[in-house]
Amino acid sequence: MSIDRTNLFGAREGHEGIIRCDACPVLCRIRPGRAGACARYANQGGELVRTDPLVLLEQGGESFVTGVGSGTTYPDYKPAPFIVGGSHAGVDTVTVVTEGMFSYCGLKVKIDTDRHLGDECAAVRVGGEQIGHVTTAEYGSQMLSLGGVRHLTGGSRKEGNATCAAMLALSNRAAVEVSIDGGATILVQAGAQPIVNGRPEARMRVGCGSATIGIFAQQWHGHVDEVIVVDDHITGVLSEHQAGKCLDIPASGIRVRGRRSTPGRYFQVAHPGTGWGGTDITDPLSIIESIDPKLARPGLRLLLTSTTGEDFLYVVLDEQLKPREAECPPEVKLVVDRIGGNCEPALTSILFMAGAGGSLRAGVTENPILLTRAVQAGQVRVTMGGAPCTLWPGGGITIMADVLRLPRNSFGHVPTPALVAPIEFTLDAALYEQLGGHMRHVQPAADILAAHGAAARHEAPHPDNPWPIAP
Repeated sequence: MSIDRTNLFGAREGHEGIIRCDACPVLCRIRPGRAGACARYANQGGELVRTDPLVLLEQGGESFVTGVGSGTTYPDYKPAPFIVGGSHAGVDTVTVVTEGMFSYCGLKVKIDTDRHLGDECAAVRVGGEQIGHVTTAEYGSQMLSLGGVRHLTGGSRKEGNATCAAMLALSNRAAVEVSIDGGATILVQAGAQPIVNGRPEARMRVGCGSATIGIFAQQWHGHVDEVIVVDDHITGVLSEHQAGKCLDIPASGIRVRGRRSTPGRYFQVAHPGTGWGGTDITDPLSIIESIDPKLARPGLRLLLTSTTGEDFLYVVLDEQLKPREAECPPEVKLVVDRIGGNCEPALTSILFMAGAGGSLRAGVTENPILLTRAVQAGQVRVTMGGAPCTLWPGGGITIMADVLRLPRNSFGHVPTPALVAPIEFTLDAALYEQLGGHMRHVQPAADILAAHGAAARHEAPHPDNPWPIAP
């Protein structure tokens, strides 16, 4: 156990040096040399201490005190652990630093794949316990919504603990295997390739079937007579598509299955699945409904491809107008390879989403609504471990942050269950006083660094993050 600094809160029990920790509602009774249930606080010689080091970001001679390892405001009457006074570019600033306990939190998971992972609203499970659900798919990605207060506290204790453990692991960049009812099993990890049913995903599609036709139509022109780009959402057919019409590509007489939307664009050509283009198709010729002998001809050259170029088939119609596989000409294969070259690497992205509630705001100001309004007005910058946050419009302080932009192991938990995450509020010093901030507890940054810098963990900020207190 690494003991880094003391925390002045906590109450003595008086028996065998036991301390009651009041850093969360569990109120652990901690014996000397032992840690509480969350492993975040411990009893060192009769003092309640934080077991993880405070994290300081450093850049260009400046230091920023993050909420990682800072401690919490629970049970709400306390000011934040650090209220840092400083200046930047001649402006006096205050940064209020704390760790929040978030029962109202979740993860939004973006998985770059065309493959069907599960029906919308299907349960996502870990160890048999539901921790979330499949939500609406986006362009080239399947989306999961995990966590939330109903899974953390609204179900059984086992469900809440499973949800908390999975969210904690994913937020701290670990891999977690999830299963979807009626769908796939996926190994999920922030910043890593998703592994669907044991198969790593390599590419995020260049576009839907129609978009792929539009992008590459001119490059196929003269080298092939017809192209079908198989896609679960919008399958494209070159000769019918407007791009083909503009290039005067004659009708091929090949009709695909599904519901025709607009010329050259077909919906519902197959069922969703893990085959070609996110369909259940493994034999691409099965997508062909009919071949019109009045328009088709022997020797007609047909390319079928997926939206990533990973799957493709080149065929030529024989004398009976039956498709026969043939060697793909280099000019056609070049364009198939170019589809793949235009695909971005398939990754998993995880956004932590939470509402900053009473304990956080009370640790900032005696009148929390003023903080909420100032955040909504853009007068207060909200960061998590120094990472930028997206603020949702509307009421409250609802924020999202990319877990890869935070320092490693920024997240903890308490067994209520809830996640613990760093949060910082940076604002003009004069405004902080107007909001009813805890002015008596403002400490100069130099004093905090002198007292805690030696035991702190010093890190450079993520290269894509703006400096948290820059204008």
